[in-house]
Amino acid sequence: MTEQTEATFTLHPQLAKDCFELAEFPLCKLLLCNDSAYPWFVLVPKVNDITDIYQLDWQQQQQLLNESSLLSELVMQAFVGDKMNVAALGNVVEQLHVHHVVRFKNDVSWPKPIWGQQPLTPYTKMELAAIKDKVLPKLAVVLESITS
Repeated sequence: MTEQTEATFTLHPQLAKDCFELAEFPLCKLLLCNDSAYPWFVLVPKVNDITDIYQLDWQQQQQLLNESSLLSELVMQAFVGDKMNVAALGNVVEQLHVHHVVRFKNDVSWPKPIWGQQPLTPYTKMELAAIKDKVLPKLAVVLESITS
């Protein structure tokens, strides 16, 4: 990732509206979707004008896979879910972004997909602080090891 690309990267307004920015991976921004019904994270490669994974260059594709796998493992350990759903749809927001949703057999939408099942349930300030406290320290350790 070049400094020029990162400096000119713009997050899609809908993602900025619906999510909280949590961290920066080498390739991606890590977002938390503002829906407390699920631990729902989103990776957005910091590359403009990309709508699909195949449009990334080979190294970026590999980095995205690495960051996605790392995030999946970390949040599954943190939330002890039953299933990790990973999807890059882009039907509503065309900017490439990859959803990572920890699913539970007792969640409100199980076993159906989460999209369109119910309105978003925004986090309270306390819930948002709790999820950050749960994820960010573990993430900081992992990011330190992969960026140093």
